[in-house]
Amino acid sequence: MDFKLVELGQEEFAFRNEDDGTVNAEITWTQMADVMVVEHTYVNESMRNQGIAKKLVDQAAEYARENNYKIEPVCSYVAAVFERSAEYDDLKA
Repeated sequence: MDFKLVELGQEEFAFRNEDDGTVNAEITWTQMADVMVVEHTYVNESMRNQGIAKKLVDQAAEYARENNYKIEPVCSYVAAVFERSAEYDDLKA
């Protein structure tokens, strides 16, 4: 599944997968200087339990690393992923 970087508004962004205007999955954040404040992760109910939410977190993490950003997880899912794995320790704000 591919995710497209979308600008939602002032300093608000998302990685999103959609078909014909219907959002299948997305992770959204507000950019605060060099910190991505990740607020929301969504996966369409019909696509859940396939690891897509984790792929969204990985996509955001890759983007953060490429741009020398940190991530502050406000989203409960992202916070749980960050707590469970040392894989993201370099990104913690």
